[in-house]
Amino acid sequence: MICRPIAIGLINACFLLFSASAWSDGAKPVMTGAEAALYKGTDRYERLVDAAKKEGVVSVYHVYPGLPALLAEFTKKYGIKVKVWRSGSETVLQRIVTEARGNKFEVDLVQNNSPENEAAYREKLLQEVRSPYQADLMAQALPTHHQWVGLSVDVWVAAYNTNKIKKEELPKTYQDLLDPKWKGLLGIEANNQAWFGSLLSEMGEDAGLKTFNGIMNTNGMSFRKGHSLLTMMVSSGEVPLALTVYSWIPEQLKQKGAPIEYFPLQPLMAQVSTIAMLKKAPNPNAAVLLYDFLISDGQKLLSDASFIPVSKKINNPFTGASMKFVDPGQAIDLQAKWLKVFEETITKRSK
Repeated sequence: MICRPIAIGLINACFLLFSASAWSDGAKPVMTGAEAALYKGTDRYERLVDAAKKEGVVSVYHVYPGLPALLAEFTKKYGIKVKVWRSGSETVLQRIVTEARGNKFEVDLVQNNSPENEAAYREKLLQEVRSPYQADLMAQALPTHHQWVGLSVDVWVAAYNTNKIKKEELPKTYQDLLDPKWKGLLGIEANNQAWFGSLLSEMGEDAGLKTFNGIMNTNGMSFRKGHSLLTMMVSSGEVPLALTVYSWIPEQLKQKGAPIEYFPLQPLMAQVSTIAMLKKAPNPNAAVLLYDFLISDGQKLLSDASFIPVSKKINNPFTGASMKFVDPGQAIDLQAKWLKVFEETITKRSK
């Protein structure tokens, strides 16, 4: 009979021999969620690729209609399948919260607006990620907690139908819309309370409310739910001038031959669209690899599709422009107030 101390010694020796053999063959342990997200070793990329290919799949919830094109390029490069589910920003947030509370963890990465991913951070659902590519991004794309990161910038611009309005007639500021010539021509997106609240802060709340109350009293305004729908209404001429569309939508329509152009109204407002890794991502290495891809190779792909990248290395139509960014924390804390003011000033009075 082998006495207990000797048996334990033999087990430990075998374990050490197995570990030494594994490491001598170049194999390293697969990193867990936090390890993959925070690892900074010189072999970071190689380890992520190797482990991600073994996982073989990554799951993404998103709001951007253009994201699948980027995900297809990721699959093409690495051979890793991407499972996607898309909905509106609030619905995506609600789903990850509901699933987490039910101990259901199926999503690896979520793409959403900064206020919604900031809310997910407050719910303690997200994983801090440290990526070497973060150094290439604009300051607004990287919060101090590192639990989400910017993917692109949604710039709110005005858009007009070129068959209905001449370029030389365009307004330069919101105050210019007080002119009665705009009566019956204006449209706005129905869920833009964060834009409106941030805009009033920039203009001065009293001055801003005076301007928009004057616009509503003099010219009125219609509204549509959805930035894409509103922009389509501009291209068809049903809404000759829309005040709140994302810059990439009219540009994409214009490239297809639609009679539409966008232009900035001052002050120019913007919001960061973001990605975040879930704390309990089932495929953490694939999640980090995709995260890296989207803020590196993906930035050029976004730019080519008329989106505004967050990379400082890529020029865009707003490079050097003065933009006021929505503060995601403020958008959460003041949501009820901003929604009430937006509805009372505009949507409840719109046609």
